Amino acid sequence: MRSRERAALAAGALCMALTVSACAGAGGGSTAGDQKSINVLMVNNPQMEDLQRLTADSFTKETGIKVNYTILPENDVRAKISQEFSSQAGQYDVASLSNYEIPFYSANGWLAPLDNVAKDPEFNQADIMPAYTASLTGKDGKLYGEPFYGESSFLMYRKDILEAKGLTMPEKPTWDEVAEIAAQADGAAPGMKGICLRGQPGWGQIFAPLTTVVNTYGGTWFDKDWNAKVNSPEFTAAVEFYTKLVREHGEAGAAQAGFTECLNNMSQSKVAMWYDATSAAGALESDASPVKGKIGYAQAPVKETKSSGWLWTWSWAMQAASKKQDAAGKFIAWASSKEYEELVASKLGWARVPSGKRISTYENTEFQKAAPFFEAERFAIANADPKNPGVQERPAVGIQFVGIPEFAGMGTKVSQGVSSAIAGQGTVADALAKGQAAAEKVGNRYK
Repeated sequence: MRSRERAALAAGALCMALTVSACAGAGGGSTAGDQKSINVLMVNNPQMEDLQRLTADSFTKETGIKVNYTILPENDVRAKISQEFSSQAGQYDVASLSNYEIPFYSANGWLAPLDNVAKDPEFNQADIMPAYTASLTGKDGKLYGEPFYGESSFLMYRKDILEAKGLTMPEKPTWDEVAEIAAQADGAAPGMKGICLRGQPGWGQIFAPLTTVVNTYGGTWFDKDWNAKVNSPEFTAAVEFYTKLVREHGEAGAAQAGFTECLNNMSQSKVAMWYDATSAAGALESDASPVKGKIGYAQAPVKETKSSGWLWTWSWAMQAASKKQDAAGKFIAWASSKEYEELVASKLGWARVPSGKRISTYENTEFQKAAPFFEAERFAIANADPKNPGVQERPAVGIQFVGIPEFAGMGTKVSQGVSSAIAGQGTVADALAKGQAAAEKVGNRYK
């Protein structure tokens, strides 16, 4: 396939893939001509909610720039951002995008470069972890995203619950060990289940943690020659294991549980363990958390690989069609700055700081004291390898995703079948058979 045809196909696939979820929520109205007001569209994670609360009395007070936020659940925000940026409607100036989307968005001309932010000595781009700067840089060598926070994945567990049951969590557990502990911790406290794992449909929901399980089980979405491997024995074994574990010892309503639901379950002592993003730890260790000081942190569970944690960053990107790029750039520089981290620390505590992106944060003794997870988080991020996440060569970069535009639609389609299997309304074999057919169509485009 010729490169121009492939680029056009990829752009179309991305548009369609990222709009599979219905949009929700109302955004701030157009502020064209109002240079003192910008619209920001972002995911509803705790760090973003903190940002919303702190903006008026800090950024707006200092700059005079009002920020109108629209906050949506992960699947919904991706759909809305895709529609907005692909059409270059210009309603939103800034959006939270990841290291998955930014390469495609920038290649399609949907983003404005952030070179002015990167070159600002006060921002100190050299303090941003190199892996993120590289993953947010376009093929033209220009920077298109600045991380708000970075993350890998690890296992969070209740130290007190495991101790009461006479259980010990290894620093680097295997999935078999985790399953055994989940079985014994199930029911350790009234209403408590052994583990929380995402079951909500979506390539960025259930398949974020599940693809890391596939990797360490020896599976892959595609081999190096773009042959689909979704119904391979290794891929199937990983999904069967994950589905069985969450059905037998997982949270109530697992088929509709995503990051937010599992965070609530862990915070409310409804589960003894949770495998997910390292960025969740800040909320668990905040002063307002009922489980502060009760959580232990272990590396992402493995089977056939030495490590299995993912590499991710929710980053700020500017729409190319924005008519307020100067104001938007000032917001991005502030929201990703060391100054903002210090503001969060002063208002909410160091544990709530959006970490995972700046080298200096992990060297800060105040952060180290307040964040018992800092060593585990730093180790997980440092050992994530997007180029070699499994046991075989890969045709594209990515740990919990395949770095191609079509993955969003393909992954979401397969996730729906797996989620149904978790709910007892289908089988893993059927879900992966359909997934194999979808993956073959995608793989054939790249051969």
